[in-house]
Amino acid sequence: MHARGRLAGAIMSITLLGGLGAAGLPGAATASEPAQNYLVFYKDGGSDAAQRAVEAAGATIQARDDKLGYFVVRTTDPERIGADPSVVGVTLDRPIGRTADVPVAPRAKHAGPAPKHVRAAPKQAAPKHAAPKQAAQGGDPLSDRQWDMKMIGATPTGSYAKARGSHKVLVGVIDTGIDGNHPDIAPNFNRALSRNFVIDQPFDENGKPLDGPCEHAGCKDPADVDDDGHGTHVASTIGSPINGIGVAGVAPDVSLVNLRAGTDSGFFFLKPTMDALEYAADVGVDVVNMSFYVDPWTFNCASNPSDTTRESLEQRGILEGMRRAVRYAYTRGVTLVSAIGNESLDLGKVKTDTSSPDFPKGSEKKRIIDNTCLNVPAELDGVISVSSVGPSGRKAPYSDYGVEQTDISAPGGDLFDGGTDLKGVSREILAAAPEHVLRARGLLFADGKPKTSSVVRDCQGGKCAYYQYLEGTSMAAPHVTGVAALIIGRFGKPGRGGLQMDPAQVERLLYATATPKGCPTPRTYRYSTGESQVCEGPTAKNGFFGHGLVNAARAATVTS
Repeated sequence: MHARGRLAGAIMSITLLGGLGAAGLPGAATASEPAQNYLVFYKDGGSDAAQRAVEAAGATIQARDDKLGYFVVRTTDPERIGADPSVVGVTLDRPIGRTADVPVAPRAKHAGPAPKHVRAAPKQAAPKHAAPKQAAQGGDPLSDRQWDMKMIGATPTGSYAKARGSHKVLVGVIDTGIDGNHPDIAPNFNRALSRNFVIDQPFDENGKPLDGPCEHAGCKDPADVDDDGHGTHVASTIGSPINGIGVAGVAPDVSLVNLRAGTDSGFFFLKPTMDALEYAADVGVDVVNMSFYVDPWTFNCASNPSDTTRESLEQRGILEGMRRAVRYAYTRGVTLVSAIGNESLDLGKVKTDTSSPDFPKGSEKKRIIDNTCLNVPAELDGVISVSSVGPSGRKAPYSDYGVEQTDISAPGGDLFDGGTDLKGVSREILAAAPEHVLRARGLLFADGKPKTSSVVRDCQGGKCAYYQYLEGTSMAAPHVTGVAALIIGRFGKPGRGGLQMDPAQVERLLYATATPKGCPTPRTYRYSTGESQVCEGPTAKNGFFGHGLVNAARAATVTS
């Protein structure tokens, strides 16, 4: 959790809902600009004044959310509304999909590109893996490939022998969806509580392909579908059951709840993300995993000379909206875990941003920023941000870091970590993958055999399931989420949704049970690529590893 005398922020990414105007960019209004929907965040106690400001601007209120304190307003003049002192932010409500005249395509023909939040594995030759073999008693057939679980003590002789979580523990995965029919997900998938908060958008506002053809009527996927694979991989790491199939998760007995806020193309917009957090709090979800950042701004600045008035209002809206959604969930007992980001940045010392706004494509510009500009949700107060380590235990070169920002570390994979006998993709994280996504990306032969060593097929009892090696802080965060679920399963009390536990207590035990990891010597670590990164802070809390490496075995035995 972060407590600093500056704006709270986060590192994963979320994309705003709504169009950007005639030019497609959140710049100044034009005379021909059409009316669009905006999220208007008002100050505490400022609802009536903000409503008057909306009416004075000739705008109309389409909807309101009194829990988080905002209106959905249709207007041609957001800047006039934003100038009122009762308003703290005005963010374009980007349309998540549209249903008119959209062809419905067979499901297997579409899968979005790999999410931008996951660092793609560099191209290099990797050895073919031998056929899977049955793991030791208490594990699963592919457990021998899960170096990540061994690193944190999630093994038959470690945490599995003491604590596996409980179906009363509800783990929300705010992501691109969960394949609830995957054989290594289905036993723990909570279909009744799962929700999809987005509608597929076949094309962006410039007419370029985005999510691709819709697979379901109305362009809204069922709550057990993942057309990207990212969310399924995350969910598998958290809670794949020990069931004689494939892999086992950190907390193999928990309930997995799909809280889909990401598009097929991997964008996370503001409103569906807030909706997911609000819903999680209302139904009693215990812990959520957020392996993303809020689009379209990698770093959100409340007041930056490089930005137009419209852009500043938009970023203030993102900061305020996410703060409120996080606070709403946290105060209702939801432990919040986020990936820290994959840009190799010291987040406390970022000087420029060249990747924002990232939607629609081609909108990016170079701007000068400072430490008040935040990546959300990872830097927000109440959020546990996770950095990534490779199989040797070194911080992965792609992982963002920072003495203020990093709370804890976990295995996330490192393709070029040569510190162990692992080779190639086996240095990454293996977890469940939807078969239709792998087929759509051309990773399987017609008969189902994998074309690449990055994909593994495990067949047991006539049923086959698929798994994929990936790396990124997106893969690190779910290890921490799983350990948090173990803690809640042990110490949570009966409450809304099943069990409840104060997030501050969960966080305290996460840090108390983590394996301490100090900065490398020398503190300037040079990677084989020639890149150098500097670790600051003591062993107890430093920029590379935070409070240390998460430890499932210790969390399974610690006394409160």
